[in-house]
Amino acid sequence: MLLDTASLYFRAYFGVPESVRAPDGTPVNAVRGLLDFIDRLVKDHRPDDLVACMDADWRPQWRVDLIPSYKAHRVAVETATGPDEEEVPDTLSPQVPVIEEVLDALGIARVGVAGYEADDVIGTFTARATGPVDIVTGDRDLYQLVDDARGVRVLYPVKGVGTLQLTDEALLREKYGVGGAGYADLALLRGDPSDGLPGVPGIGEKTAAKLLAEFGDLAGIVAAIDRPTAKLTPTQRRRLHEALPYLAVAPEVVRVAADVPLPVVDPALPRAPHAPEALDRLAERWGLGGSLSRLRSTLSP
Repeated sequence: MLLDTASLYFRAYFGVPESVRAPDGTPVNAVRGLLDFIDRLVKDHRPDDLVACMDADWRPQWRVDLIPSYKAHRVAVETATGPDEEEVPDTLSPQVPVIEEVLDALGIARVGVAGYEADDVIGTFTARATGPVDIVTGDRDLYQLVDDARGVRVLYPVKGVGTLQLTDEALLREKYGVGGAGYADLALLRGDPSDGLPGVPGIGEKTAAKLLAEFGDLAGIVAAIDRPTAKLTPTQRRRLHEALPYLAVAPEVVRVAADVPLPVVDPALPRAPHAPEALDRLAERWGLGGSLSRLRSTLSP
């Protein structure tokens, strides 16, 4: 089981009231909410391995170099000397280091790699996996990893993590007209305002799916632009031709990496805390109460 950790703690932050606070009054709604999420996931799915995948770089420069608008609207502070900072709620940012400390004390593997997003870490773990993989994320970008033949599916939270959409290739074809392998091409043609991806003007989700059904993949669509007999309307042909510079670089930006240099970690689900005394101190300092107690109990054999 691979957790898109930031996606989950953002959901926890907005799903748990900010009135959930530490003894000193500091909000810990994201911390406790994430612990509750993990507890429910472990109870319901009993994974052998669990990795909390992190955004070491939420807006990698190599993606920005290819498409400068990539996540540009999310930048809160831009400096000449440091990396861009992602705009996040004021009371969420201080909770992230607490989340990291608690995961480490529990012994839950936590992996982020410089220069890469959590999606890329997830993509690489998935590529290397020898058995089934469940990816837990609220980010549809990871639908591209769904692969029935390899047992890779996405658990997409619909409401908390008690109600999960089990996303396999049948569901993708029903909803989007493509399987996992075609989802990245669909996404880059359609565009994604939340990621600053312009897409091809005039080509929405349904049209993108039809073009992929007709021509197979993005390369097939591009090859059809200059083929007079290809089933493209004049407007589609013109817009695709105008978008060729974007289409040349978008695949590298949209597709998650599968070759991230991952550190050596033990992904096995911990049965006892890695650092019980540190965990007790964190529980008291931040008032983690029942959320942490329940997860510790669930992890125990």
